Amino acid sequence: MKYTSTRNNSLKIDSALAIKQGLSTEGGLFVPEEFPQISLEEIEKIAKLSYVEKATYILKKFLTDYKVKEVRECAVKAYSGAKFDKRKPAPLVKLSDSEFVLELWHGPTCAFKDMALQILPHLLTTAMAKTGEDKTVVILVATSGDTGKAALEGFKDVDGTKIIVFYPSDGVSDIQKLQMITQEGKNVCVSGIYGNFDDAQTGVKTIFTDNEVKEKLLNKNYVLSSANSINWGRLAPQIVYYISAYCDMLISGEITLGDKINVCVPTGNFGNILAAYYAMKMGLPVNKLICASNCNNILTDFMQTGTYDRNRQFHTTISPSMDILISSNLERLLYDLSGCDDKVVSGLMNELRETGKYTVPGNIFEQIREFFWAGCCDDYFTKERIYKVKERHNYTADTHTAVALDVYNQYKEQTGDNTKTVIASTASPYKFNESVLSALGKESEMANKDDFELLELLSKVSGTDIPKGLKTLKNKKIRFNNVCDKNDMLKAVEKFLK
Repeated sequence: MKYTSTRNNSLKIDSALAIKQGLSTEGGLFVPEEFPQISLEEIEKIAKLSYVEKATYILKKFLTDYKVKEVRECAVKAYSGAKFDKRKPAPLVKLSDSEFVLELWHGPTCAFKDMALQILPHLLTTAMAKTGEDKTVVILVATSGDTGKAALEGFKDVDGTKIIVFYPSDGVSDIQKLQMITQEGKNVCVSGIYGNFDDAQTGVKTIFTDNEVKEKLLNKNYVLSSANSINWGRLAPQIVYYISAYCDMLISGEITLGDKINVCVPTGNFGNILAAYYAMKMGLPVNKLICASNCNNILTDFMQTGTYDRNRQFHTTISPSMDILISSNLERLLYDLSGCDDKVVSGLMNELRETGKYTVPGNIFEQIREFFWAGCCDDYFTKERIYKVKERHNYTADTHTAVALDVYNQYKEQTGDNTKTVIASTASPYKFNESVLSALGKESEMANKDDFELLELLSKVSGTDIPKGLKTLKNKKIRFNNVCDKNDMLKAVEKFLK
């Protein structure tokens, strides 16, 4: 299977090169030329397999230039052993007859990004060997909170790599920030920026597409790559857990083979819900994809009107990983729905860059309305949903999962659709302890407590254990406390690489 670019479909490369490179030279995103299919018989066949074996089976369909043994070794390193705190890396929790929470945060950093970023370093180092790469790969990451720590943890001390993460200095939770600035590893660097996530993401893309910069780094024996969801090696593993969730529902008797499910995803950069779309495109029986946004509701507006307009107020919310106005992975969906027309996609992206908005052609908008339903939820209703879910189901959700739960409730009320729905839970409630405790009415008990005391309080209130990766933060040394201007990100990279 060959990979092409959303902005240059004459390009044909192997998956190893696509993963190593991360972003196409003209700024497009790599996508498979065609999508492999998975039949109902295959789903039934893999349903009883371990997560490692499911991942191996599904990823091999996309990574045809990798040997089965190589894919399996990557999956074993990612999902076996002590990295995930349950036997199943992505357990499914039933809340009601129609609501099933897919917990994607049982990895080392307590966020769904672990599901992809624990395997990406191994896919990348395998790709380096396959392509004969003898230079050091420099991973550049922009993060709205969770990707940064998960990428740092995944690439920590991986031979042949260096990683630098940029985050909005005032746009992540205290726990998220502490996770990043205490990161261990000889090959890692972290820097805050004065700006928001979109500024960080734009800065990283600018570095990636600057040929002069790339030439300069090449002369110093460095090549650039990415761990953001613009990298195919990051996106493909996310397809696996939606198919795995369907298998789990099949095994438990909640559905019969061929029954359709809904999938509801809290999303900002559009990668996680795009993975669900790709699973559907492969043949997973999906009725509707429900796109959940916080009050930065650019995706909701887009899916309801066909116009993407980032000329709007940016809101800092209690679900910060979704505080995004430039949804990079939407480009991949537009490419697919346009019939793989790179000229249409390039035109839309140029409009976005020049005017801050674009309107998709009617045929694309019709397909969006067919496959997707979108809704949004502000901080007030996010907190209310956390409280209601705890009261009704004795389940403690984080702020991002609560957005999805609330939007799903909106969907059900407006459509009357009772199709069983997988709701992606993207982070542990402990990562957003202050907001979750406030939602549960514990303000008086929170007074004068630091973050670690709040972790203990949330443990008491929720009746769950504090994740190990967060509990041990208290004793870790702060290594990175620098913050740079959004226009000085390249200088920060050069300083790190000396």
